[in-house]
Amino acid sequence: MTEALAIDIDLDRQRLKLVAGARTLAEYPVSTARNGPGERLHSECTPRGRHAIAEKIGAGAEAGTVFVGRAPTGEIYTPALAAAHPGRDWILTRILWLEGLEEGVNRGGEVDSKARYIYIHGTPDETDMSRPGSRGCVRMRNADVMALFERVTVGTPVTIRDGDTA
Repeated sequence: MTEALAIDIDLDRQRLKLVAGARTLAEYPVSTARNGPGERLHSECTPRGRHAIAEKIGAGAEAGTVFVGRAPTGEIYTPALAAAHPGRDWILTRILWLEGLEEGVNRGGEVDSKARYIYIHGTPDETDMSRPGSRGCVRMRNADVMALFERVTVGTPVTIRDGDTA
């Protein structure tokens, strides 16, 4: 019997670990919210607590595929495309849409992670992974999110924590 997989995201370290029990199977750099941790709607913060993968979007899409509203636009990210659309929030390659599991913390009302469209998703390869910079989501390098996507399933538990929630 194999151990169930889980994802652990450390906001302080800007790291995502794929774990099976106490064993770390993979570890990746990430970039979370520039506004820091927080659960409120419109805060552009990364929500903490227990989550699960609610939907996997983008299976088989080419690396760099651009998504808007969780649908591929037909575009493949390039620096030239970025220059033509300054300020666009790039959601690339794969999407793991999260749902909160803790009522009143990250589920329901003004703190609902799924209703806030909180994802683990790909980002341009030139994105700085050493510091927070997203609008609430967890950004990963495209190759990393593709590898993670292949290993997890809908329902995989995801814990997002910082020093206050460790």
